[in-house]
Amino acid sequence: MIKFLLWCILFVLCWPLALMALVLYPIVWLFLLPFRVVGIAVGGVFDLLRAIITLPARALGGGRRVYR
Repeated sequence: MIKFLLWCILFVLCWPLALMALVLYPIVWLFLLPFRVVGIAVGGVFDLLRAIITLPARALGGGRRVYR
């Protein structure tokens, strides 16, 4: 909603720039999409490495304290 209101204000102030932004937004989004996919993949690899490294400690019950 905020983006739409900002675009409306831009349209009132400078309509050619607003129309250019409206046309270029999907092109920029498509250009940045592969970088998002790579970021998700790299995050998944880091999560997998963290799970592998902390597996022995979790298997032995480290980090869990039971107060009775």
